[in-house]
Amino acid sequence: MESTRTPYGQEESVPRWRALFDRRARSHRAPEPPVQQQAPQVPLQPGPYNRAPMAHPMPVATVVMEELRRDLGRCRVVAFANPKGGVHKTTATVLAAATLGTVRGRGVVAWDNNELRGTLGLRAGSARHARTIRHLVNDLIQVEAAGPQLAELIDDYLRHSADGSFDVLAGDEDPKLAGKLDPATVLRVLDVLTRTHDIVCIDTGNNVESPNWRTVIEAADQLVITTVPREDAAFAADWMLDLLIENGHRDLVANAVTLLSCPTPNPGSLLTDLTAHFNTRTRRVAVVPYDPTLEAGSSIQYSMLQQPTRDAWITAAHAIVERIG
Repeated sequence: MESTRTPYGQEESVPRWRALFDRRARSHRAPEPPVQQQAPQVPLQPGPYNRAPMAHPMPVATVVMEELRRDLGRCRVVAFANPKGGVHKTTATVLAAATLGTVRGRGVVAWDNNELRGTLGLRAGSARHARTIRHLVNDLIQVEAAGPQLAELIDDYLRHSADGSFDVLAGDEDPKLAGKLDPATVLRVLDVLTRTHDIVCIDTGNNVESPNWRTVIEAADQLVITTVPREDAAFAADWMLDLLIENGHRDLVANAVTLLSCPTPNPGSLLTDLTAHFNTRTRRVAVVPYDPTLEAGSSIQYSMLQQPTRDAWITAAHAIVERIG
């Protein structure tokens, strides 16, 4: 515990994490206050892959949906990051890809760039084959030389989500693969994905010192900080933001979106405290509610999410793409 002065001059004990957060917040210029936007009530229904984008009659929702569907000019890379495990990086990557893919109707891929047994391939839905990033890396020369047939050939290495709304480049279980994911190889894989898709959502894994983690951060158009309302998770995210700033990524941090996921129905007052704190460090904070469908940690069936969860993800996805393109 640390002591601080109240307005009346008396000492008051406050949690150490809050005092640390307060000091860090004062050392960084706060961005403009975020525009609070009510989540649109948009009924999302699964459909076949490459279906037409959804339509909705509500005027406000139409603005949001059109923003989500707009031409981004080129493929955009969205990196989901927090060096701590168990903070919903994989869940956030899957649900962001599912939301964007459902609204846009095509062109979204989620890549598990965790070099140590990532689970995105398991959680994203159906696996029509067992191929992973390892198989793509092994065949990368042939894939790169595919020319006009690139999209068709890369599809052989991708899995599809359960409802077909997005593609998945699954991670591999072999830890030796980490040695092959050097910066040059990561960039070559990323080049293939950006030539065949409109948005690449990347689960970055937990090792901020790994070459693949650093390479993805360097290539990212949009950074998404994922965390849950826990002190240790928030500390890890806050430390990572400081590290990125020290390494020359101040603009990436300033434009980042913080995604607070609630793993329980009643997150408590800490959610309010962390929302306020990360609003001083990143451009936007989006909160997504607890959903019992996600509690088991199994395959994510987007159509089974409760409507408030899907509405919250529409708002979160809008925050993610509103400043890119």
